[in-house]
Amino acid sequence: MMIGTEVLGEPGRTPRFQAWRLWNFPVLGRLLRSRLGLVGVSILLFMVLFSFLGPLLYHTDQIHTNVLISNEPPSGSHLLGTDSEGYDVVGRLMVAGRSSLEVGVAAAVLGTLFGAIWGTISGFYGGVVDAVMMRIVDAIRSLPALLILLLIASAFTPTIVTFIVIFALLSWLAPARLLRGESLTIKFREYVEASQSMGATNRRIMTRHILPNAIGTVVVNATFVAADAILALAALSFLGLGISAPATDWGGMLSDGVQFVAVGRWWLIYPPGLCIVLVVVGFNLIGDALREAQDVRLRRG
Repeated sequence: MMIGTEVLGEPGRTPRFQAWRLWNFPVLGRLLRSRLGLVGVSILLFMVLFSFLGPLLYHTDQIHTNVLISNEPPSGSHLLGTDSEGYDVVGRLMVAGRSSLEVGVAAAVLGTLFGAIWGTISGFYGGVVDAVMMRIVDAIRSLPALLILLLIASAFTPTIVTFIVIFALLSWLAPARLLRGESLTIKFREYVEASQSMGATNRRIMTRHILPNAIGTVVVNATFVAADAILALAALSFLGLGISAPATDWGGMLSDGVQFVAVGRWWLIYPPGLCIVLVVVGFNLIGDALREAQDVRLRRG
């Protein structure tokens, strides 16, 4: 009786709420009990607090340059020194972290959402619709991603919004493939056929049954997409195609600091590089922990 109650839910509860309830709390609990997942969550939480709340506690001027104090080593007034423009490096890391996290998370959300809708429609309708939609995905995937990034980044004004749109347009392909496979499986299950026999519309079936039951796959993929977007932004910024000043990102800071490696100004290199590594590792640890928490075969005893 307990099993039936947990699966079917109480009267009046909608299927969408049941699907979210059954996925959310058990998986979230297993994620927080996982050592790797807890480390990943802790890293990202620290970086979010550092980037968004840090400027409220550590006040610096990140708008106006001051060459009189440029390239100063770490001191009591500047904990990690200053860069070539006179910006405080700690404050610069906060500004760069805000830009990097905004681009990574927003691109992951938009790209994954669009890819999930595309893949769900493709897998649910099948036939000619599926063939055409997947050939579009295959055609775009066959193009070199780095070349596309360079061409688009050089053609438009480098702003946070621009990079969010660029990375979202390139990151929806993998979620579309994943959700297409999930949709092909879920649409033949008994509860979906029962809903069809009761007159449920295709839109209702996709939004109430297929997408909620595939949300685990969507969330896991989104963590990897966010990490990839942050790395891609850092790579473009390192090549000189990053966000325009006075805004910046960790890749831009790394690019500016490379020219001072020979003179030993380590505070311009290691802090932004460490931030990139920590955030990417944090997202990947959370993604791996979520995948392990959902798949019974991957759970540890």
